[in-house]
Amino acid sequence: METLFNTSLSLPLIQKGKVRDIYAIDDKRMLIVTTDRLSAFDVVFDEPISQKGAVLTNVANFWFEKTKHIIPNHLTHEPLASVLNPAEVAQVEGRAIIVKKLKPLAVEAIVRGYLIGSGWKDYQQTGAVCGTTLPNNLELAEKLPHTLYTPSTKADLGEHDMNVDFETTVEILGADMADQVKQASLKLYQFAADYALKRGIIIADTKFEFGLDENNQLTLMDEVLTPDSSRFWSKADYQVGTSPKSFDKQIVRDYLETLDWDKTPPAPVLPERIIQKTADKYLAVQRLLTQT
Repeated sequence: METLFNTSLSLPLIQKGKVRDIYAIDDKRMLIVTTDRLSAFDVVFDEPISQKGAVLTNVANFWFEKTKHIIPNHLTHEPLASVLNPAEVAQVEGRAIIVKKLKPLAVEAIVRGYLIGSGWKDYQQTGAVCGTTLPNNLELAEKLPHTLYTPSTKADLGEHDMNVDFETTVEILGADMADQVKQASLKLYQFAADYALKRGIIIADTKFEFGLDENNQLTLMDEVLTPDSSRFWSKADYQVGTSPKSFDKQIVRDYLETLDWDKTPPAPVLPERIIQKTADKYLAVQRLLTQT
């Protein structure tokens, strides 16, 4: 499979995101293409990760199917050939999906099961994660006493998301919808975490995005439980007090933390060994999660 960094289709381009290109089909449907672009710290890098878009699409579709009993999702299951010509299908096959056009909610739903990343930094400084006070003496990568729902606002391209408390999401969404998003997020995480653990994978944390359909029904959208939106750890290698080996782009983040870079564009050049190691990890988690 060739690397796909940019797409070129005859449909109208709605948005070129950090990783996904979104095209309009009609007033009810869109085409989402997941490219091989890599984003870290909200900055897009010049080097693509081979097969990344296909892996992300496959893993997300797998979870959409697995979780449809919890909440409906944006997939239509329509063939690409119904809206694209043969050359365009060949360009994006395995990386593109036709989805329902939804009204996106302005909240990113983050669920944390383990103490890592920005949560660990927050805890070291304040004894809390996003305002939730935790017991003393917790260690790096330790499983949290209870799963945390820590939402954020959705930032524009190139900007950083901002953590907010649940009360702020009530102000944005209304009490009923804010609670629906929270409960759905916690159910999705718990279901996925239980499933993945049986496959040797710990889901340390993840994020979900939701929209409303034409009947104002809450619907899961964007991507779900992929190596781009989640921290996946190897259960066999997991050890409290150390940063676990990951199946996600934490490899890239860890490398970037060693550089004198202020996490703003332009992005630094990634070494080939980091690119290849990341590609291998994406493929490994796909195999572990989706193969029967």
